[in-house]
Parts: sequence; structure tokens; C-alpha cells
Amino acid sequence: MKVLVTGGAGYIGSTIATALEAAGHVPVILDHLGSGRREFVGERVFYPADIADREALRRIVAEHPDLDCTIHCAARIVVPESVAQPYAYYRDNVTKSLEMFDELTSLGKPRIVFSSTASLYAPSETFEVTEESPLDPPSPYARTKRVMELALTDICAATELRAIILRYFNPIGSDPEFRSGIQDALPSHVLGRLVAASRGDVEAFVVTGTDHPTRDGTGIRDYVHVWDLARAHVAAVERFDTVLATEQAPSTIMNLGTGRGVTVRELVAAFERVSGQPVPTREGPPRPGDAVGAYANVDKAARLLGWRAELSLEDAIASALEWGARRESVLA
Repeated sequence: MKVLVTGGAGYIGSTIATALEAAGHVPVILDHLGSGRREFVGERVFYPADIADREALRRIVAEHPDLDCTIHCAARIVVPESVAQPYAYYRDNVTKSLEMFDELTSLGKPRIVFSSTASLYAPSETFEVTEESPLDPPSPYARTKRVMELALTDICAATELRAIILRYFNPIGSDPEFRSGIQDALPSHVLGRLVAASRGDVEAFVVTGTDHPTRDGTGIRDYVHVWDLARAHVAAVERFDTVLATEQAPSTIMNLGTGRGVTVRELVAAFERVSGQPVPTREGPPRPGDAVGAYANVDKAARLLGWRAELSLEDAIASALEWGARRESVLA
């Protein structure tokens, strides 16, 4: 199969492209390189264009008429930035995505696998959430993803567009062969910040929020290895029509996580075990837009995709540490 991957020069998109290749498929990359890295594209077919560039989309389909599906990863994703710059987030994550979906549908390429987020769930007393759990997206970033879920559901009901919407929990780790990973030297991503603190690139890892209603007062997350996440996208592409036929619907939503909650303090402790050294930490207030957190019930993904996470938290931490050591040489 041939698959268009938007944001395919980014952290998650490039890992998905690698997983597609490992499964025998051909990724075609669309990325305007706003935050993605050209190095992550490698020798793949690459279109350096914006997702809302209809002419570029027409050219891609004309040159690749055998495209089977689009995996839409391209988005702005930094929560505090979304609080400060909501217009940019709604423009890029919502308006531009709608332009792309409309053009792809008109071109006869209506299958979409959409990257959504678990950050839109409302707090749960047990912290476990299913796809039917209440929603209360706390940031402009999360709200743009919810708006797109609603838009996709409505458009799929009225047109030929079809969508599998994947609510990511917290991707961490690196490509197994360290060809790509977190591209920023000082990322907002929690594991990347731990790596930076352990390497001395920052003074300390900041535990943002210590009075949450969790077992140790820190936020709780479901940290899923990015390679497991990438494998789920391969399964979604391969089973696309079967999934929607089983659901008897033009679109569906499912969680992608490990099914286990880990607090920030527990993550720090696991990191120190894997790295073999203490990490300097300090406490700070929650960041604007931060949620207490949740972990995934992944029964639906297991049933429809035949997928469950296989790699451990320790696997992800070890790969992130190795990527941190190799990053500069890969991105030189």
C-alpha cells in the first residue's frame, strides 16, 4: 500500500513512516518543515508543502494515483504555546485540515487516519478512560483536536470521507534504529526534558504540579512507546475498511496507550533506574492548560486493530537516552 503521511518529517510522523516501510508499505511525506526535520525524511518521496496547499495535494495524487490512505499527523502540539497563540492553533490544526480533507475527498482519496489526543478527556476518579468517557479539553490545543473529531464525524456522515480517529496518550522513546526521535534539543516533551536534565543541558527537571488528586500529587499519564504507536497506525491502514465495516459507521474513535497510568514522580524514578544516575529535579506549578491526566482503556484497539502495546516504559526510556546521545550526529 502507498500512504500519504502529513507531518512525516516530525517525531511521530517519521516513526510511522518507518513502521509503514517495515511492514512493506510505501510512505509519501507531506511536510512544510515548520518543526519537522528534513533529515527525518531520508530518501522517501517528499513534498515540502503545506497541508492546505490544494495544488500540492492535486500534484501528489496525480503522481501517486495508487495512494490508499492518508495518515494526518501534521499539527501544532505545544500546550502552553496554544494558550498564548490560540489563533495559530485553530488556523493550522482546524482550518488547514478541513481544506486538506475537502481536497482529498474531491480527488477520490477519502480514507483518513487522524492523530487526536487523550488530553481532551475530563478528569476521572479512577483515571482510566474509555472512548465513551466524558470530555473536557483543557487547552486550545486539545480543543482544536476535539473540533476536528467533531468535524470529521459530521463530514464522514455526509460525504465519502472516512476516518479512523486515534486518541494518542503520551508517546515517548525513539525509532528502534535511532533514525529519528525528538527533534528539539530542549523539548517540552516530558521524557525529552528528563534526558536534557540528565545530560546537564538544563539545570533541573521541573515537576509541574504537585497537588493533583493522584497517588503522589503529580500528574498521571499513559506513556506509550512511539514504536508501538507507529505499529497501531500500520494496523489502522491495513484494516481500515474492515474496522469501519465492523463498526457499521463512516468513522470511529479509539484510544492508543498501554492501559497503565504512571505518575511524573514514578517516571522520574524509572528514568533513574534505567540511566543509573539521579536526575536533578525541582517542583513548579502546573503549566497553563495542563491536565491532571488519565490512562487508556485499550480494549477497542485490541478488538478492532489486533493491537496492544508491547514495549515497556523502561524500553522507551532506554531508547530516549540513546537517541539523546545520538541526536546531534543524526541532525548534524
